[in-house]
Amino acid sequence: MTSQRPAVFLDRDGTINVEKNYLHKITDWAWIPGAIDAIRIINETGYLVIVITNQSGIARGYYGEEDVNQLHNQVDELLAKENAHIDAYYFCPHHPDISGACNCRKPSPGMIMTAQAEYNIDLSKSLIIGDKSSDVEAGRNAGIAQYLVGTGYGKMQQGLDLPHFCIKENILDAVNDFDFITS
Repeated sequence: MTSQRPAVFLDRDGTINVEKNYLHKITDWAWIPGAIDAIRIINETGYLVIVITNQSGIARGYYGEEDVNQLHNQVDELLAKENAHIDAYYFCPHHPDISGACNCRKPSPGMIMTAQAEYNIDLSKSLIIGDKSSDVEAGRNAGIAQYLVGTGYGKMQQGLDLPHFCIKENILDAVNDFDFITS
């Protein structure tokens, strides 16, 4: 078995890209300033970069899983031009009011635990960065460090009573704050 690697789990909408409801087309994509640099820095540490995102637009019938996969492929192409990459994407296509309960929708740690099993991730050295309380709670539920950023919905979330997480202005500030363990 290969040795474990740590990961940075990133929420997508509002964390790496500008929040736009039900984003599924590259023409609507806009990077959060500093996000590409943050992803490149994570790559350079040897940590895996894994995006985990709730995509209820699928359950609502606004777009399909193939649209999300195509968007992610196009994001990968943009990142490759910047010498950066995302190692994996996981998305929850459900919405509890439409498709019922599931174990993948944040704040459940389901996507984190699936990635952990598939990539042999060392959760004790891993973290999550997101703009919603559900991101922070998913990280806490998985036992990893949590960062809430002020982009996307983050400013509205900062007054919530969520113990034991760090608040940073954006993804780049969070990445620059984290003490990456590289040995």
